[in-house]
Parts: sequence; structure tokens; C-alpha cells
Amino acid sequence: MITLYDFELSGSCYKVRLLLNILDIAYEKVTVDFVNKEHKSSKYTQLNPFGEIPIFKDGDLLLRDAQAIMVYIARKYDTANYWYPNDAEAMGRINQWLSTGGNEVMSAAGARLVKILNYPLNLEALQARANATFTILNDHLAGRRFLELDHPTIGDIACFPYTAMAGEGGISLSPYPNILRWIDRMKQIPRFIPMPGIAALPAAA
Repeated sequence: MITLYDFELSGSCYKVRLLLNILDIAYEKVTVDFVNKEHKSSKYTQLNPFGEIPIFKDGDLLLRDAQAIMVYIARKYDTANYWYPNDAEAMGRINQWLSTGGNEVMSAAGARLVKILNYPLNLEALQARANATFTILNDHLAGRRFLELDHPTIGDIACFPYTAMAGEGGISLSPYPNILRWIDRMKQIPRFIPMPGIAALPAAA
């Protein structure tokens, strides 16, 4: 049985939940009290010495980092070879966005932590870095449906949650129409699930 150590409001945990649901993979969810920093306790630093979530367990394998976890899930469980195709060019192009999702886009995640959990971080600097990232992302999406291939990949999932929740960090996406259209496309993926801060598209009338 797969176990995911999870916090519902974490965009990083949501990346993993979303991919597991899209691929219809059964798993056990263990809720971690992120607000009270349970992930920093010895119980969890034994699983991930960095004291971060998500943490993912599949049999004897223990993984940290949402991007690494998604690579593993896609390579092991995606029999259609769709979400992380195994040719060198596709993998290289997708990996660029896995890196972006775990780095530059996290400025928006930091801004969100300041606004909703009062973390003592530099909000203006985080918002400025996020806007610089979104400008690049918006330009890249001009004339594209998804970030690299002609269909969504784990690179898209890596960048999606904290971009979609930018408003919770006081960052407007209205200057970025290509991003807004991409967000709607992501919500149309079969077996898409919402999370607090990311609503599903309204049902068709």
C-alpha cells in the first residue's frame, strides 16, 4: 500500500494527490499537522530529515520532494507513458518545469504562507519574484496549450498549484491571460480534483 503524508492546504502535497487521482492509484493518506509544525518533529524528521512534506512511502521505498515523487509515480504506474514520456527530449523539457515548480514558483507559495499563516517572510520580495516568474510563464504559454508537450505532463502539475493559488499570496493573475487559460485547461483534465483555494470548473449546464 502507498502512504502519503499529507496536509490538505499544501500545494506540494496536492501535486501528489492530483497525480495519484488522475492515475486512479489507491493510497492511504496520513494527515500531518503542518500549522503546528508536526512535520518538524522527530517522528517526521526520521522519515524526511529536511522536515518537509509531502513524504511518500511505497513498500520499502521512502521518498521526499513532490517533484521526485511524481517522477516515481509516473514512471512506475503510468502504463500509457503519458505524464512523463521516457524519451530523452521529452524528459529534459519536462524536467525544466519540475525544477521551476520546485523553485521559482515557490515564491508564490512563500507569499501565501505570509498572508494565510503569518510566516515572518519578506512579502514584497516574494511577490516581486513570483510576478517575474509569472511573466516568463505567461510568455512561454503564448501559443501553447501546455508547458511543453501537446498534452499535460508532470511538469504542468509541478507548476500548477501555487500558480493557481497566487491570489492567496496577494498576487493577481489578471495580467497573465495565458496562465489563466492554462489553469482552466488543467482543471479539464479527466479525474481532476480541487483543493482549498483551487476550485473545480463549474459543471456544464
